[in-house]
Amino acid sequence: MKQSQSQTGSPYEFYGKIPLRQAIPLGLQHVLAMFVGNLTPILIICGACGISATSGDAELAALQVTLLQNAMLIAGIVTLVQLFAIGPVGGKVPIIMGTSSGFIGVFQSVAKVMGGGILTYGAIMGASLIGGIFEGFLGFCLKPLRKFFPPIVTGTVVLSIGLSLISVGIQSFGGGSSASDYGSMENLILGLIVLVTIIVLKHFCKGIWSTSAILFAIIIGYIVSEVMGIFLPTTDITAEGVEFTKAWVLNWSKVADASWFAVPKLMPVKLVFDARAILPILIMFVVTAVETVGDISGVMEGGMGREATDKELSGGVACDGFGSSLAALFGVLPNTSFSQNVGLVTMTKIVNRTALGFGAIFLIFCGLFPKLAALISIMPQSVLGGAAVMMFSSIIISGIQLITKEPMNSRSITIVSVALGLGYGLGANSAVISGLPQPVQLIFGGSGIVPAALVAIVLNIVLPREKAEQK
Repeated sequence: MKQSQSQTGSPYEFYGKIPLRQAIPLGLQHVLAMFVGNLTPILIICGACGISATSGDAELAALQVTLLQNAMLIAGIVTLVQLFAIGPVGGKVPIIMGTSSGFIGVFQSVAKVMGGGILTYGAIMGASLIGGIFEGFLGFCLKPLRKFFPPIVTGTVVLSIGLSLISVGIQSFGGGSSASDYGSMENLILGLIVLVTIIVLKHFCKGIWSTSAILFAIIIGYIVSEVMGIFLPTTDITAEGVEFTKAWVLNWSKVADASWFAVPKLMPVKLVFDARAILPILIMFVVTAVETVGDISGVMEGGMGREATDKELSGGVACDGFGSSLAALFGVLPNTSFSQNVGLVTMTKIVNRTALGFGAIFLIFCGLFPKLAALISIMPQSVLGGAAVMMFSSIIISGIQLITKEPMNSRSITIVSVALGLGYGLGANSAVISGLPQPVQLIFGGSGIVPAALVAIVLNIVLPREKAEQK
């Protein structure tokens, strides 16, 4: 049943009109949840192509800054399209869009094959432009394919998404796996303080303190980190004798050095169209369409207590595709539904379009005002991890809710068991498939989401339904 568009004034209603004092903090906590994840894929691929601040080339260093700036701008713009829709593009669903990490593996492979450099990055952008258009039109054709995505399949995909993010959340909780003090007592305590604060605010407080629990918990995390910096040593020495700054330290110099305003640049990298990049990336756009179906299904079930409609899925996937093509024109990697924010919605039940819209506007501001972006970027990973471990687990709960919409008979149990055991297991342990052809590794390796989805789809088609289901 379609939700009424009456102005209910509730943050738990998609079309409800809420005051700015409520909408702004609710939108801001979405930005905090995805900010680092939105920029990380670009840093990785820039590094693979030799575009980085450490390259020794001032022009390449400046290009990297431009790409990061554009990434925030595009995430905000595409999120607004997803929330409000432009014609058939946009699902009008409570989804935050951002730079996809699902493409990292195939992009790194392309960079290796093509030798890196600006031309390689341009080829990645050219392939993303074509792939995004392809996925956009695939979204328009999604309705006849809907029969392949019953709750047992979409629930398995959502469950796989949640499982794949658990390790990401706990790594952040420990300060980030690349940090020299990863897993230190300080990082764990900081993450625990944020997690406990969220629980206390959400369940023992009312009003804005409860609905914006994650935002306030992260602010407290900033404060605690600064206090720790006053009373505890902020540097240490590794076993090799190298001095490093601890992961929980706030780098205020990064904020001071950032400029106040910068104009985003269109096409900072010349597009290159090369078959070596187009073919594998095109396949990945089909794969990410499946994941987007899962994300939308999860956020509608977890946040709004119902299944996604054909129109919502079609518009959502179309926005994924065409949004990625727009991103390519600004030198940004594909933009897709952000699973981290799906977890935030399913945990808080805050689906209000106005609130999420302010989050998108804040992302655009981050793209225009680098100093604001720098303030968010210095957030310690353990602060984010304190919120992430709870958010990501809530995605798993949404997957279970979808799966149990149908009777858990032997057929359903087989689909879920094999999809998770074989499909997700193979993808989450990519070394097992290292002997298979590279294209297969690119599709099936990594998170485990795609192989789990494919196994669930195939079994749902092949296994005979029980008599009670056929009536």
